[in-house]
Amino acid sequence: MDRTITLSPARYTEVIRTLFWLTFFSIAMGYLETSVVVYLRKLYYPNGFGFPLVAITPDIAITEFWREMATIVMLLGAGIMAGRNRMQRFVYFLYCFAIWDIFYYVFLYVLLGWPDNLFTWDILFLIPVPWVGPVLCPVLVSITMIMLMCVTLYGQSKNLAATLNRVEKTILLFGCAAILASFMWDYFMYVQGHGEGRSVFTLSSEKDLFSEAKDYVPHNFNWLMYWCGQVMLWGGVVVYAMRMYRSKS
Repeated sequence: MDRTITLSPARYTEVIRTLFWLTFFSIAMGYLETSVVVYLRKLYYPNGFGFPLVAITPDIAITEFWREMATIVMLLGAGIMAGRNRMQRFVYFLYCFAIWDIFYYVFLYVLLGWPDNLFTWDILFLIPVPWVGPVLCPVLVSITMIMLMCVTLYGQSKNLAATLNRVEKTILLFGCAAILASFMWDYFMYVQGHGEGRSVFTLSSEKDLFSEAKDYVPHNFNWLMYWCGQVMLWGGVVVYAMRMYRSKS
């Protein structure tokens, strides 16, 4: 069982200070992520990023995979060190991830003038298959993460049961699954129709990443699946907030 930490008035300053440093850290991480992408685009897309994707050799693909994993570990570590209980650590990690992701796009626009708008297609993750989607989609997910953190901290400040129950966890997990599937849907459909149906890249692969997608240009994002997932995320946060509110009365 997760123990509840009450945010008494005397500790508001501590919470604000924690959020300030988490924000500062995550913005810096966002710039670091952006700088790496700027270098990669100079190497692989000297005329500007666009689809189809350029094949990436296995050594670079593996390096990118572990770099992205290292980034998640650093964001997770910040949340764990900042939080005072399990739920705080979880939502602080989500907050760090959200700020990092949002400012990644902010810095891309500042440095490269990209994306042109929120509906510009981007490659969100590389392995095991490319995750692609309009920039708007991960930004909305990040905003939802921030909402969950705000609801949790507010509940703890009022000494409420600010931890997710089984139903709320299930709603959020299904929402996440639907959104992740929507990011991979268009690429899977392309590979099934144009390739050999073997698009999954593993750390032991000897083929170039994206070698089966030399002509792939995304055009059919699964908005229905995405919005189903996003509505479930919002619904999970609302159900969580309402349960806490009812427990106060």
